[in-house]
Amino acid sequence: MSDGLTVPFALAAGLSGAVSSTAIIVTAGLAEIVAGSIAMGLGGYLAARSDAEHYDSERRREQLEIKEMPEAEKAEVMAVFTSYGLTVEESAPIVEALKKRPAAWIDFMMRFELGLEMPDPKRALTSALTIAGSYIVGGLIPLSPYILLSTAHTALIASVVMTLLALLVFGYVKGHFTGTKPLRSALQTALIGGLAAAAAFLIARAIS
Repeated sequence: MSDGLTVPFALAAGLSGAVSSTAIIVTAGLAEIVAGSIAMGLGGYLAARSDAEHYDSERRREQLEIKEMPEAEKAEVMAVFTSYGLTVEESAPIVEALKKRPAAWIDFMMRFELGLEMPDPKRALTSALTIAGSYIVGGLIPLSPYILLSTAHTALIASVVMTLLALLVFGYVKGHFTGTKPLRSALQTALIGGLAAAAAFLIARAIS
C-alpha cells in the first residue's frame, strides 16, 4: 500500500507539472496502477513460491543426510542443545529419542539448525492478491482527485493533501503493528512519499 500511495502520487504530480489535462493524468495513472499491481503481485507470488521451493529442497537434503550421515546429524543436534546450555549428558537421551523418530528429527533440524518454518501452501496466492489489492487501493487515493476534479492544478492540491494524510495514517498504523514508534513511522512514510512526488513534479516542470 505504501508503494501504491507513493508511485501513482509521484506520477500524477509529475504529469501535473507538464500537462493541464486531467484526462491524460487519469489515463496514465490508471495504466500505472494496473501495471504496478500486476508486477508487485506477481513478485510477491514468485517470492512466496521461492520460499516454498527452498524449504522443500532443504528438507530433502536433511532427509538424505539423516540416512547417509546419521552420526554427523546427531552431532549437529547435540550442538544445538549445548548452545542452549544443556550438557552432553542431558542432551544425549533427547538425541537418541529423535533418532527413533525420523520425521520429528527432520522437523527439528529444519527449525533449529536452518531456522526454516514450513510455509503455508496457500501463501503464494494470498500474498499475490494482498499485495496487488493493496497497491490498487493505495494508488486510487492520489488519483481520485484527478477523476473528480476538472483542473489539474486543483486536483494536484487535493491529491497532495489526501495522499500525505493517507501516508501519515498508513505509517502510523504500520509503526503500531511493527513495534516501531508510530509517530516516527508516520513521519518517515509521509516524508518519503512527499519527496518522491516533489522530485517528479519539479523534473516534469523543468522539462516542460
